[in-house]
Amino acid sequence: MSLQKNVMEVILNSSRSVFNIQSLRMLTECRNSQKLTQSLYYYIKEGKIRNPRRGIYTKSTYDKQEMACSLFRPAYISLEYVLQRAGVVFQYDDAITCVSYLNRTVWIDDKSYQFRIINPELWIGLEGIEQHDNILIATPERAFLDLVYLSAGNCYFDNLHPLNKTKVRQLLPHYRSKVLAERTDKLLNLK
Repeated sequence: MSLQKNVMEVILNSSRSVFNIQSLRMLTECRNSQKLTQSLYYYIKEGKIRNPRRGIYTKSTYDKQEMACSLFRPAYISLEYVLQRAGVVFQYDDAITCVSYLNRTVWIDDKSYQFRIINPELWIGLEGIEQHDNILIATPERAFLDLVYLSAGNCYFDNLHPLNKTKVRQLLPHYRSKVLAERTDKLLNLK
């Protein structure tokens, strides 16, 4: 089977909708990156796949959350995006907010993907982060702690009732921050 057919079959038959060169090399078992790239450009010109950002390839339609987790690795969806969907923050923002190793805002297809840097020590263990297929997303409790941690307590929450205080307490030691613990106790009346 030719490499081009193999690449297209892998993309079409995959549960993923967003790919990079490394993931396609593993899926196709192709050792030659140059040939793989040539095949990808052929399918882009044919309109069978898309290249919305350098190094990122997608099916014609793709999952926006999967895109967020694929742009910069490691990264997981958190902060305002998760808190809006949990009903903790009411102000609507269409951006997908993520925690990663850098601060950056990326626009792809009129969608904003915002990344905020977090201390690499907090990546030890994935407590409070759920994996759904190719998407890593924080629980509302982890997103709450991430936001309080990153905003130095300078944040506002509309409704804290959806948060499970027991889960918040269980996640707090992973941040190793007395200041965060004090802010969280004050916000949630945990004492």
